[in-house]
Amino acid sequence: MINTPSNTPQRVSRFELGELCYTPGAQDVLNRYQVNPFDLIARHVRGDWGAVCPEDAQANEEALRFGARLMSVYELPAPPLDSATRDPAKVWLITEADRSVTTILLPEEY
Repeated sequence: MINTPSNTPQRVSRFELGELCYTPGAQDVLNRYQVNPFDLIARHVRGDWGAVCPEDAQANEEALRFGARLMSVYELPAPPLDSATRDPAKVWLITEADRSVTTILLPEEY
């Protein structure tokens, strides 16, 4: 057993991710907004659902118990040098009910 200090956040995976994929649109946005996709994946697998509504957060918690689809929504701020010219972007992470695949996509690609 590894002892960790009490102020160190635990990085616990709450479910299997399966194969990791992203759409071309999501890849483009992540590149333009300088976001590492693995940072979003780490949040998703810990159960940080991002900017979902309370009902969707509750649905995700139930999905963990009953084996349904999981969805997170993350709002990406514009990169500092482009913040005046670029609006925030939104990406979704969806893990299928059978936990075979997790996809990063844009809302309009759903």
